[in-house]
Amino acid sequence: MAALPLKCLQQEYPNKLGQLLQDSTEIASPKTLHPAFYGCFDWHSSVHGHWSLVYLVKHFPELKNRQEIIRKLQVNLSKENIAQEVAYLSKKHEKSFERLYGWAWVLKLQQELSDSDEPFAQELAENLQPLSDLLIERYSEFLPKLYYPVRVGTHANTAFGMSLAWDYAVFSDNEKFKNVLKENALRMFQNDTNCPFAWEPSGTDFLSPCMEEMGIMQRVLHEKEFLKWSRKFANSLYDKNFKWETAKDSDRTDGHLVHLDGLNFSRAWHFYALASQYERFAHLKNVGDVHLKQSLNSLVDGNYEGEHWLASFALRAFEQQKTKQE
Repeated sequence: MAALPLKCLQQEYPNKLGQLLQDSTEIASPKTLHPAFYGCFDWHSSVHGHWSLVYLVKHFPELKNRQEIIRKLQVNLSKENIAQEVAYLSKKHEKSFERLYGWAWVLKLQQELSDSDEPFAQELAENLQPLSDLLIERYSEFLPKLYYPVRVGTHANTAFGMSLAWDYAVFSDNEKFKNVLKENALRMFQNDTNCPFAWEPSGTDFLSPCMEEMGIMQRVLHEKEFLKWSRKFANSLYDKNFKWETAKDSDRTDGHLVHLDGLNFSRAWHFYALASQYERFAHLKNVGDVHLKQSLNSLVDGNYEGEHWLASFALRAFEQQKTKQE
């Protein structure tokens, strides 16, 4: 798990920039534009690659290459590099850069660093905080403007972007941010019913629109409210014999088709979350296991199209498998 993000954390190319150019002066190399998050093909994959390494260092003290990992984290997440990232995202024409997907992973990384007792992590948490604070402002400004949620299985999915933000708001005891997230989640999703599970997946999904919506509502609603809502939204999940065919991709060298391995991992983390929090969903753990197992081999198949990001998704599934929901 650690070898994959470690390998690409400082690998600048190949690289996919999501840049909006105002003029030729903004043309620069990925490392110049994003000195913290230039590796692992694209900005958001770099961010969650950093999260993966912080998580693994914290939970596996005897991890091989531990010191190398820490050194690379310290180089990338320096105060100066994060200041450059803040400057980039502060441009008026880049207000939508990595919205909401990359934003959510920054807050996940912030939470992981802030929750560590290790001195190196505390220093990096302090370095990253200005970027996280900026993104919290962006969430609070943008969500009320989003009249309709984006229900897709890729980066623009609104529910996913709100879920990791909610986790950080709870962790940081930020009641104002929690209120923003809850108010807008209820506005956008509370009246939804009968999610069409049979329509999934679409061809390049790495998120499940139905399960991502379950994820955010599981967070913002109390138990009785959530169970009442979920009966109307996803009644099929209550079936003790519920099964869902795993996603299969035809070509793991295709950067879009390999998304489907990520879908198996992201579905798994939702099944684990439901099973751990609610006894009536205990049967979904087995469904999660089937999905997790389906795509594990793809982590190390030698194709950079999946290697640069899939380890983070698998690790997130393992993390959720072990975590008791609060």
